[in-house]
This record gives sequence, structure tokens and C-alpha cells, in this order.
Amino acid sequence: MPFKIFSFFKHQFLDPLNEFIHDSRSIGIMLLLCTAISLVVTNLPGGERYIHFWETEFHFLHNFYLPHTLLHFINDGLMAVFFFLAGMEIKRELLEGELNSLRKATLPVVAAIGGMLVPAVIYSIFNKGTIFQSGWGIPTATDIAFSLGVASLLGSRVPVTLKIFLTALAIIDDLGAIIVIALFYGAEVNIAWLIACAVTGFLIWLVNKKMAFGWLQFVLGILMWYCMFNSGIHATVAGVLFAFLVPQKCLHHFEMKLHSIVYFIIMPIFALANTAILLPANAIVQLGSTLSVGIILGLFIGKPLGIYAASYFVIKKRIAKLPQGTTLQHLLGGGMLAGIGFTMSIFIATLAFTDVSSQNMAKVAVLAGSIASIIAGYAWLMWVSRKNGAGTPQQH
Repeated sequence: MPFKIFSFFKHQFLDPLNEFIHDSRSIGIMLLLCTAISLVVTNLPGGERYIHFWETEFHFLHNFYLPHTLLHFINDGLMAVFFFLAGMEIKRELLEGELNSLRKATLPVVAAIGGMLVPAVIYSIFNKGTIFQSGWGIPTATDIAFSLGVASLLGSRVPVTLKIFLTALAIIDDLGAIIVIALFYGAEVNIAWLIACAVTGFLIWLVNKKMAFGWLQFVLGILMWYCMFNSGIHATVAGVLFAFLVPQKCLHHFEMKLHSIVYFIIMPIFALANTAILLPANAIVQLGSTLSVGIILGLFIGKPLGIYAASYFVIKKRIAKLPQGTTLQHLLGGGMLAGIGFTMSIFIATLAFTDVSSQNMAKVAVLAGSIASIIAGYAWLMWVSRKNGAGTPQQH
């Protein structure tokens, strides 16, 4: 009897849950659902209590120089785990993936750079000299989970090589976002704490030579995060540095261990906390502000324009070549999907502005630009597939 109950439970609940977790579309679905829930709850009567929940303070943590609100703990602490996973993905791609040779890396690297520069320029055109000019980094980011999730919805209508290109581009984009955060969105640098961070990293490197990667390195990794948090450079950068100290043979193991935790626990929590936005009565009017227009056009126009133009240049100059089975029209569609900023764009918005009203305005603009990019990218790639006579989508 107990076995039959377990078998029924496994068949009805555990197997569908496992299938959902391993479906590449599920991450985007989960994040959209959490965002919708957060926006609805915040704007219902009594929604202020929901906002205040994320702003809950733990005063005693001040004495230990640690994040002292729930929101800060999520953005400075849990997001460091997300960046640790992203850092391992970057390292693996550099060592054994699509970025391990100059020939393979040229197209996605150049495309990613174009896809960061053009949105930043568009944003700056609208906001140079205004109180919003520091937000230029917001539309430069790509959400790898969302962009690949939408591409997966198209199944075989999208060439596998385009998905690989988009993955490599998004990873380079993540690295660019990390550099932008480290250089432009930190506080005043405290040299002593920064030296302590470097010393901790050196200790991890020494320990790696003496023993297998394990609990001691993770303890030192937490210490590195603590030093980075107090150095003035954003604490999440420590996650990337720690990832680059993980031995190559351990990368896949830790990526598998962290994948579900990051994408189905940490990222939903991040979405719930950072989209608790009380929409003002003039929310539509605010979308016409220079801040909103710069972000929306940066994501919706700047991303595909920058990626397509940079790709077109290096392909025509024979510096790089199109991925097999793709066309320039496919690359334009991939550029549209890269305009889905969401996680990283919202994260940079929390760093670019100190006042909540500007943060919220930026977050709403990110959502608007990302939704427009989802619709445009999906529709364009669907049209390209029909034009080229692509087959029916794969079942997931």
C-alpha cells in the first residue's frame, strides 16, 4: 500500500515537476509568473505591507558589516550565488565551449559588444545631462534564461546553431554586465578590504593545489564575498571571481548542483522582491519619460541593431562566418530576443539609482522593453521559419 501511494504521488506530482524543471521554457514561465504575482499583490489594497516585508531590517547585522535588509540580502547575497553559476558557465565556455578559440568566439563576442554599446548610446542620447544619466548600463544586459526560453518555444523552427550563438552571446553579455557593475556601479573603493579580498582569492588558489575542491574553499569563498561586500565593489562580483577559481573538472558538477537552486529558488525570490512596484496613477505617462524611453528603445531597438550591425560587419569582412544553418535574418531575430533584459537590467537599475521612484520607473520600463522584445523576436523568427519552409516544432 505505501508503495502504491508513493508510486501514485511520483507519477502525478514528482515526474511532471521534474519534467517542468528540466524544460528550458520553464525558467521564463516561472519568472513571468513571479513578476505578475508581485505586481498584482503590491497594487492591491494593503500592498504596502508586501513592500515593507522585503524592506524588513535586521539591525544587528549592521554591527557585522553585513546586508541589513531582506532586499539587500537577496541582491547582495543570494545574487552572488547566481553570479557564481554564471561565472562557471563563462569559464566552461572559455575552456571547452563556444568561446574556446578565437575563430569560434569572434562572432558572439563582437555581436555582444555591439549589443551593449548601441543600447548605452541610445539611452545616453535621451538622458545625457539629466538626473537619470547614470542608468546607461540598464539596457545593455541580456537575460539568458528568458531569451533561450523564448527560442525554445519555437522548437525546430529555430536552428540549433542560432541557440548556441545566442547562448554564447548572452554569456559574453553577462561578463560585460559584471565588468560594468564592478567599474561603474560600486561605492567608493576601500583598498584595505580589496586587498583582503585578493589575499583570500590567493589562499583559495593555494588550497586548490593541496587538496580537492570542497568545504574549505567554500568557506574561503564566503570570506571573499564578505571582503568584496565591504570593499565598495558590488559583492556579486565575488561570485564570479570564486567561480574562476573552481577547477575545470568540477565545473559541470557544481553547475548541475546549483542550476535548480538558482533558477527555481533564487531567481523567483529575486523577481518577487525586485518587482514589488507600486504603480502610480500616471504610470503610462511615466513611460514617456526620458528614463523610460531610453531603456525601452535601448532594449527593443538598440539590442537587435547593435548585434545585427556588428555581426554583419565581421561576416562581410570575412573575419567571422554565419553559424551553419542560420541566415542574417535569424541573427536579427536572435538580436531581438537579446533585448529581453529582465533579471540583469532590473538588477542594474537597483544599483544605478538610489531613490525608489527612479528604480521603479526603470523596472517598469525594463518590463515594457522586454515584453516588446519577446513579442517581436518570437513573431520575427516565426516569419523567418515560414519563409524558409522550416519544419514543425519539436515536442518538449
